[in-house]
Amino acid sequence: MNIINFLTTFPDEQSCKLHLKAKRQKQGIECSSCKNTKQYWLKNKWQWQCANCGFRTELRSGTIMHKTKIDFYKYYLCFAFMSSTKKGCFSACEIQRQLGHKRYMTIWTLMHRIRNSMGQRDDRYKLEGTVEFDKGYFSHASTDNSSIKRGRESQTKKNLGVAAESIPLEDINSNLKTSHFRYAKMKVLKSHKSKEVNEVVEKLINKESDLITDKSTSYEDFKNLFDSHTVYKSTKEVTKTSLKWVHITISNAKRNLLGSLPYDESKISSKLLK
Repeated sequence: MNIINFLTTFPDEQSCKLHLKAKRQKQGIECSSCKNTKQYWLKNKWQWQCANCGFRTELRSGTIMHKTKIDFYKYYLCFAFMSSTKKGCFSACEIQRQLGHKRYMTIWTLMHRIRNSMGQRDDRYKLEGTVEFDKGYFSHASTDNSSIKRGRESQTKKNLGVAAESIPLEDINSNLKTSHFRYAKMKVLKSHKSKEVNEVVEKLINKESDLITDKSTSYEDFKNLFDSHTVYKSTKEVTKTSLKWVHITISNAKRNLLGSLPYDESKISSKLLK
């Protein structure tokens, strides 16, 4: 949904609340006290009340908005900004400016809640069909600047396994086979050892897929893990053709992280979301 369609569909706070209410009722509301699923809607309170024990469930309860005070409209606007572009997300600073919010850390935490929720959703499925896989190095701040290493073991680098799924297409004008990007997934790699890489790849990709990689020694076991494993020697041409989508994914992911600060989300109190 682009910004124009978003503003038409969700013009104010009320429209966002009604949309969330409809989505939650379609999914079903369960009482957190007695697990009863029969609920009555209290219009004046914007809450559900359990028909069995009388326990009330707020509209935000059980969502990423739980125990926060940010307007529904600002949450929905943040959803729109974070998904409106394919070539890099808005930075937290820019979204703070667009929303007119006073506290930067509130918006930063909000964005990370959204990203975390999206990651949990992605864990429900695996990529399949034609899938490209490669490793990407992502820079981040180090808490210990006294002994910074360089290269693959650097404290300022995180190594991620990145997979990109595509579907084949036929170029009508030139009769050449092309492909269209569909989905991408990535996970942090604990090390460069084959065992660690294998574990990550098996979580990301269906074993019946046609896997495409370069000739890294970390990928030697892939021929036994997948129905098809195609290997290319890493060159500039291969990067632009056979491993095109995975490298575009890595590039776009790095751009997405430009607006993120090196804070530990687990240490950020929900009290910041005011």
